[in-house]
Amino acid sequence: MAADYDVEFVERGDREARFLVRGVTPAFANGIRRAMIADVPTMAIDTVRFVENSSVMFDEQLALRLGLIPLTTPPEGEFGEDDAVTLSIDVEGPATAYSGDLVSSEPELVRPADENVPIIQLQEDQRLEAEADAVTNRGKNHAKHQGGVAVGYRHLQRVTVEGDLPEFADEEPRTIRGVIETEDGELVPTESFGHDLSERYPGKEVTVEDVPNAFVFHVETDGSFSVDELVLRAAESLDVRAAELEEAVQL
Repeated sequence: MAADYDVEFVERGDREARFLVRGVTPAFANGIRRAMIADVPTMAIDTVRFVENSSVMFDEQLALRLGLIPLTTPPEGEFGEDDAVTLSIDVEGPATAYSGDLVSSEPELVRPADENVPIIQLQEDQRLEAEADAVTNRGKNHAKHQGGVAVGYRHLQRVTVEGDLPEFADEEPRTIRGVIETEDGELVPTESFGHDLSERYPGKEVTVEDVPNAFVFHVETDGSFSVDELVLRAAESLDVRAAELEEAVQL
């Protein structure tokens, strides 16, 4: 049976987007949010082998920095959870070692999502040479595997103009954040009018109400994959978990 809900993008980018979902319960909205943060597997550096580290930073500190560098995550099925991809780095000072200096054994599938993340500044005669293994895991096990770095949602709010303010009435600022739906169905981000309804509707008396079962998601990824891919994988993970629960209940 087809799902009885609608999705409409308010703003759409590769790594950041805002979209409206109608026809879902608060529980489902929160389930999608949690899945995007914790359930979608991503690649991240897990083990580091140092060949030479004559910098001012301990091996453990550099390993932590390397582990937090976002890596692109290949399509599902390309790698299993026990498979690893090797990345190597060799930088000699004076220079700054960046994420772009990491060389992947599978550059078409797994590589740094950004090339300009600084790792460490090396002085004269200092060198960083290391080899690292990147593996697949989930955000619920470690924060470095959270592909959704900023994921949240708000109720869609409908604004209705009731009429003019009473004569000589003081017009107070009325702060609102998120996305509003106007009487003609237009979706308007609140930053377009400074989050103040008195700026969009000067001299007007308005009412604001939550639209039932309609939520605006604001999603930003770390570059592991696009917003579209993150949302799709999160929905698939919920589907798999629901099927597992259904099977367990029937046993």
